[in-house]
Amino acid sequence: MELDIKEIMNILPHRYPFLMVDKIIDLVPGKKATGLKNVTINEPYFTGHFPGQPVMPGVLMIEAMAQVGACALLSDENYKGSLAYLAGVDRIRFKRQVVPGDSLLITTELVTLKGSIGKGKGTISADGNLVCGGEFLFAIDKRADKI
Repeated sequence: MELDIKEIMNILPHRYPFLMVDKIIDLVPGKKATGLKNVTINEPYFTGHFPGQPVMPGVLMIEAMAQVGACALLSDENYKGSLAYLAGVDRIRFKRQVVPGDSLLITTELVTLKGSIGKGKGTISADGNLVCGGEFLFAIDKRADKI
């Protein structure tokens, strides 16, 4: 199953400049997802990180991984209309820099879910090379009065 940007925006509340996923190319609702992020020089963070040597901030790579994981979770019928908040990260490792022109392949898998707290793991690669990987925790808010 695939999701285009409009379908992603129906699942996630994020909008420019904080929507970090361009497309979901593989989705198993409630279990796993693979997404794409095309990194361009037009990203607003490149004006300050770092001018003359643009590098994507690591925290935004983690956010992209969490958003792909949220697409996997929130596309499940049991969680439609909910919000998923990034609650923690663990074992995150950065292997190489991400620069304009990179296309990121972001793969996530939901590992555990107990009540409103869950754990996922993911990797990000560019040009077949591992860029980043680790685990993330998320908290689910099923309130209907969300954004």
